Amino acid sequence: MDVNAQVAGFLRDLSFAQTSQQKMWGYKRASSSIMRLEQQLTELRDVSGALPKISGIGPASARVIREVLDAGVSATVENAIDESGKRAEVDRRRALRRHFLSRAEVLRVLADQSLTGPRLEDYRGDFQMHSEWSDGVTTLSEIVEACQSRGYTCAAVTDHSHGLKIAGGMTMEEAADQRRAIDTLNARSDGFRLLQGIEANIAADGRLDLSDEESSQFEIVLAAPHSSLRKAHDQTDRMLTAVRNPRVRILAHPRGRMSGSRAGVIARWPEVFAEAASLGVAIEIDGDPSRQDLDHTLATEARQAGCLFALDSDAHSTAQLAYAETAIAHARLAGIPTDRVVNCWPFERLSAWLDDRRSR
Repeated sequence: MDVNAQVAGFLRDLSFAQTSQQKMWGYKRASSSIMRLEQQLTELRDVSGALPKISGIGPASARVIREVLDAGVSATVENAIDESGKRAEVDRRRALRRHFLSRAEVLRVLADQSLTGPRLEDYRGDFQMHSEWSDGVTTLSEIVEACQSRGYTCAAVTDHSHGLKIAGGMTMEEAADQRRAIDTLNARSDGFRLLQGIEANIAADGRLDLSDEESSQFEIVLAAPHSSLRKAHDQTDRMLTAVRNPRVRILAHPRGRMSGSRAGVIARWPEVFAEAASLGVAIEIDGDPSRQDLDHTLATEARQAGCLFALDSDAHSTAQLAYAETAIAHARLAGIPTDRVVNCWPFERLSAWLDDRRSR
């Protein structure tokens, strides 16, 4: 059991039960602190059962932690929920936190030699990240330096396309300028290649916010849903249309889910996965801690369908490149063969796959 994720969930529930904004944010911060810990709380306890001081954890949060560690539940949290009258909403939010891994659990999975699948040392490059050209905060040169420091041989910067204005989507004129900047960096980056990609938005009808001609300007095209993520109706046709677009190489964060907030796209995923597998489109596992999409349970279904996979960080800063480790952990839990992970391929194979839009 991922104890840290369990404890963090109770703290998040307690935050929702508050009437004070200050207390609400305090418990949210406490929850985030627990999710970021690199050791499980059970390992941090000493022989007397005491815990060390943890940044962001005050006396009230510590009481909840002790209750969960001792009994598996928190009477404090359950009573607060009942008193708030928000039981139904809390139960709904709990259902939206399933299969999210804490940082401690990610590190455990990465170190577990009994699991198969990609290892950190197999990982050659990250194919979803954002720079200052859209909604990221880092320069292209900072991205190259950070990727090289992680031992990558290639990476793709995939800023948002022009249709997603809320995320600072690039115009095609800006994309041309970015390409020239990338070419300059590649000319002086010994042994490392930065690809120019794009994260195109999937509209409600499955079409991209880029024309075929515009899409062809990029070395790698990711397609991702950013709207209609709280709808209860089936959106299989939308996702199939995106997968069938001959320019799309990766179906990125396919559901668009968000921890405790939204379930994301509802679709007949076995059909989507089967189509992606037949067309050589990779299914992404997005390692952003709040997304973790696909999670290992749905990724197992994609593996069984024969899909290729992309394991990406969705980083918006260089520090967030570590999010790729969460994606790798889900891939290991899903038993995905390393050979089916495009991030682990030699550049020659990757390049051939990118050039052949329907490679198998």
